[in-house]
Amino acid sequence: MIHKLAVVHPDAQIGKNVTIEPFSMVDKNTIIGDGSWIGPNASVMSGARMGKNCKIFPGAVVSAIPQDLKFAGEDSTTEIGDNVTIRECVTINRGTKAKNKTIIGNNTLLMAYVHIAHDCIVGNNCVIVNYTGFAGEVEVGDFAIVSGATVVHQFVRIGMHCIIGGGSKVRVDVPPFVKADREPLSYVGINSVGLRRRQFSPESISSIQEMYRFIYQHNLNISQALDKIENEIPQSGERDEILRFFRSSSRGFIKRPS
Repeated sequence: MIHKLAVVHPDAQIGKNVTIEPFSMVDKNTIIGDGSWIGPNASVMSGARMGKNCKIFPGAVVSAIPQDLKFAGEDSTTEIGDNVTIRECVTINRGTKAKNKTIIGNNTLLMAYVHIAHDCIVGNNCVIVNYTGFAGEVEVGDFAIVSGATVVHQFVRIGMHCIIGGGSKVRVDVPPFVKADREPLSYVGINSVGLRRRQFSPESISSIQEMYRFIYQHNLNISQALDKIENEIPQSGERDEILRFFRSSSRGFIKRPS
């Protein structure tokens, strides 16, 4: 149902069973997936590609042009997965020539007043809590939770299954499977509660714990710690992800609390 007081461009591709409430706007060059709901006073701008069963609440702006002075009007998109909830006054900017797209994965919740800048990639099943802001080209792994009023520096990576405490300044990479808090942001343990809730086995959780002991508790430099992990910890998806993440870091990563 498209309300008569909504503004929908005739070139917009609207799926089946989509509701567009009054005073909302859907621009040209947009795709709205089946079963989605666009709340009143929401704006879906050019370049938006939304999956099925998404919800956009009042005041949200999806796929506005980047807040980047290098942006020169190039074609780019904002790609939203299925079952994504975008709460009040969230802003998501489309990509630049850096990646040409901003991506939000399936089943992700963006709470009120979150800002996702150009060329960010947010994984599946993430929760980004109120008032959090991502600068450009931030990458967030699946099942990550970023607590409220957190600010994330450009190019930072946040690993899968991690949780970051509220009010944090994220200046460097946050590895997968960990808890991060304090100022400066530091490693404060593995996210054991989250891992149990997601049905990681006790053996997998124990292995992750042992790997982070090598990295943060054995007084090894990072190359030594990663070599010991590779040589002494049995191969697993979790081991490979930790090794990949640390070895591909360009900004550095959080340390132990001093």
